[in-house]
Amino acid sequence: MTRLAICPGSFDPVTYGHLDIIRRGATVFDEVIVAVFNNQSKAPLFSVEERVHLLEVATEDLENVKVDACSGLLMDYAKEQGAQAILRGLRAVSDFEYEMQITSMNRKLNEDIETFFMMTNNQFSFLSSSMVKEVAKYNANVSDLVPEAVEKALATKFRYSLEKS
Repeated sequence: MTRLAICPGSFDPVTYGHLDIIRRGATVFDEVIVAVFNNQSKAPLFSVEERVHLLEVATEDLENVKVDACSGLLMDYAKEQGAQAILRGLRAVSDFEYEMQITSMNRKLNEDIETFFMMTNNQFSFLSSSMVKEVAKYNANVSDLVPEAVEKALATKFRYSLEKS
């Protein structure tokens, strides 16, 4: 039996913190599906299609990782895919309460699918997509926070050049 995990998120945009969890998860599970959801409570900078593309570029070297776009309930999607697990990253204690609520609801919806939490590497514990967008908006250097393709996409969205004078 293939051990399949779903790594869900909005990934707007994908950061090195996300990739840390995805890469480490790919060593634990036989297959990882990175599921891009459109969070209705947020106004995304990138379309779902753009986020999927950026994730595909960022994970192209990981043979057991695929990227998909999803809508609806995570647990319905996980069941459709035949997943045994949900893979979630935790940055700090502040993430835990929120994640615990989601996990409890997911467990109520489908108790056969386990949730696995992985602590983000300390060097990324402060990192969030919203923080990256905020600093990128002002043309700050984000090259050590996001993959090159994301850095270029942010520059395009915020209409600035990455050329250094």
